[in-house]
Formats: sequence, C-alpha cells, structure tokens
Amino acid sequence: MAPTRRPSDGLLARVNFPLYAVDMLTSRHILVAGGGGSSKTGVANGFEIYELYHNGSHFCAEEVLRHETGANVVMNFAVRNSGRRAYLCAGQEAHCQMYFVQPRLESENDGSQEKKSTPVERPHENGVRQRGAAHSGVEALPNGHNRNNNATTAADILKQFQRLHFDIQAADVVQTDFLSNAEPLQRVVRISGNGRLMATGGTDGQLRIWTFPQMQLSSTLPAHNKEIDDLDFSPDCKYIVSISKDAQGVVWDLNTGKMHHKLQWQTPEGAKYLFKRCRYGTVEAHKDNYRLFTIANPLGKVGKQRGFLQQWDCTNGQLRTAVPIDESLASLAVRDDGRFVAVGTMFSGSVSIYIAFSLQRVLHVPHAHSMFVTGLQFLPITNEEGPPISSDTEAAVLSISVDNKVCIHSLPQRRTIPAWLAIVFMIVMIFVVFVLCSYIGI
Repeated sequence: MAPTRRPSDGLLARVNFPLYAVDMLTSRHILVAGGGGSSKTGVANGFEIYELYHNGSHFCAEEVLRHETGANVVMNFAVRNSGRRAYLCAGQEAHCQMYFVQPRLESENDGSQEKKSTPVERPHENGVRQRGAAHSGVEALPNGHNRNNNATTAADILKQFQRLHFDIQAADVVQTDFLSNAEPLQRVVRISGNGRLMATGGTDGQLRIWTFPQMQLSSTLPAHNKEIDDLDFSPDCKYIVSISKDAQGVVWDLNTGKMHHKLQWQTPEGAKYLFKRCRYGTVEAHKDNYRLFTIANPLGKVGKQRGFLQQWDCTNGQLRTAVPIDESLASLAVRDDGRFVAVGTMFSGSVSIYIAFSLQRVLHVPHAHSMFVTGLQFLPITNEEGPPISSDTEAAVLSISVDNKVCIHSLPQRRTIPAWLAIVFMIVMIFVVFVLCSYIGI
C-alpha cells in the first residue's frame, strides 16, 4: 500500500485568485499563475513567485513577487532560463504574451533600511538569504548542508542576507489561435529543451511551431479537428506529441512536419476515452532514451469514472502499460530525471506519485485540494540555475488548484535492505533449514 502524506506536508501558500499553471522559475523559486478572468468580479489576474526552502522538518514558502496582468487571465505558460534572464511565455486568451524575468540580488543590512541591488547572471544557492544563519554562526554550503563556523566574516554575514528578487517586463505578443466560429483560445504552450522552438495549441486544432525566442511562426500543422488539450516536446527535440478532444494522440516529426505515429490502445469494453495530458520523461537522465506518459478519461460517463495513467512505446505508439485509477484525472507531471510520475484527480482533488518504469504507486494524498488539481510540478533535482533544495525526501511535487492553494507533497526516503545483508540472511536461513531437516530425519 502506498504511504500517505506526512503531517508536515500540505499547504505552502494561498493566493487570492484561482490557479491554473505552475512551474519552477529557478531551482528554488515557484511560479504560479491564474486569475478570475475579464469579468468584473474583483478577482485579480496574474503571477506569483515564491521562494521555497526546507527548514529541517518541512518545506516553507515566502512570497517574492506579485505581478498582475490586468483583465487577462493566465491559463497556461512556459518558462525558459537563458543567461541573465528568464523568458516567460503566457497564454492570455488567443494570444501568447512574452515577459522578461530579470533576477537581481538585493542585499539587506541587518538593522538598516538601506538596500543595494545587484544584477546576477544566474540564481545560486549562495545568492539566496539563508534564514537564521546570521544569528547561529552557521555557514551555508553549496550542497545545502551546514557546518558550524564561529569565525564568520562580515562578508559571510552579508551573503547570508542577500535575497533573490525579480523584475517582470512585458515584451512581444503574438496571436496563436484563430478559431473563426467561436472564441479563439490558446490552451497550451511549450518550449523545447534546447530553447530553439516554441509550440502552441488551442481551440482551432492547429499545432503551430514558432522560433524561440523570436516567436516567428515556423510551421502550422493541421493536427486535429477539435481543440488541442496538451503538447510536449521529446527530450531530444526531434518530436512533439499533441492530444485533442477528437480522442487522438499524435506524435509529429519536427524535421518533416509529418505524423510519425498515433497512440493506439484497446479501450476497456470498447468505451470511448479522451487523452487529457501528455508528458515525456527521460530514462536514466539520457535525452535520447525516453518514455511517453499520458492520462486518459472516459467520455460521457456520469458518476464514478475510471481514468488511466499510461506509458507508451515511443517508437511505434503502442501502449506498454497502464494503471486504472478510480476517478477521472486532471493533471500530470514527470520529474526531470524521469524516475517519478505524478497525477492529480478531477473530483476528489487527490495527488499520487508513481515509479515511472513500473507505474507502481508509492504515495497517495487523498483530498489534497477541495477541487480538481489544475497543475503539478516536481521539485527539480538537476538545475543549471542552482543546486536543488536539500531535504530528507526522495521526491516532492507541487500541486495547485482553483481552490487558490499551492501545496507540496513529499515521498519519504524508502528504506531498503543492503545486498550483503540479504545474502547473509539467505545463507542463515538455508543453514537453519538444513539443521532442522537433519534433526527431524528428513
């Protein structure tokens, strides 16, 4: 049975607008977005950035920046870190709005209101304020551990009170959806792993490939006859998968612009299923060896619905394995090293973590949210913008919902028996059985 949530996990932050998208801006900064829409409800639209840290017993978050986007709700976004700034591409109705996110270090002198801001090329653990360190004589180390050091210099203390802040500036905007007989809407945006391409999909069913960061239209693929729900680039950036409300899942060759294969499976009892989300995941952190995961829900059923978490053969589109889940699914995430997969449910607001290669469930968090889970994101374990947050967990995933909550759910380190101890145990058992058989004359 999968372990349940530890008491220290759960709510990280509460925002005053519904949340629809989440990602890691750096190795320790969470970016969430959403809003109440263009109607005059008094509910804001925009982004929130939180700094995440582990205090030794549980994860905590502090608000770093709030950026409102006026009447435009942010339903989806993609982030790309590049050199001295990050690119944030946000879906706002039928358009994709690019923002420049500029990090800067803000030094705070203890007991003084004077602050000095310094631009930085990349966020780094030593460039983030270490809470409590200045008062305890503890020096922060790059690997996330601490050591006692009573001879702390003034420069060390100043470093401990440096905190990463961000400036957001609106840049180019392009229209990405052109549905003629109804309201056009961008449903998803993705940036390729090499940072050269951007893909968008929306209500008109067209898969559009753009150069990045120029956002110049490169090609338009007539991918689906209904709206596109999700997209993802393969880790080697050779393929892109698209899923739609036309019940099709298609893998496209980016070099030729042609279909590589369709995702095909035998649905239970011939029922019609729709793919909801799709994500690629690497195998052993190698971009040329990867898996494709999807979640699928039955169409048109009322009451208790059974969704599926699926793993596909990336060469021919055949289903490798699938696990049933006792309700419809809403969200999907794969960790950056490809070891774990997380899903969020539609009705109970639950979150679960699975081992990627076997789809064995190792953590279940019932009723993590009061409504459906709109987004999931694993904490990174490899990140060029800085080292990951040190904690005693094997994996941790963020979840958001339209209930305005940002939550975190962690998988404790699983204890295993060393191989040598297992061998010794087997030898002892064989000896005991042999002695027992000799004693009773068998």
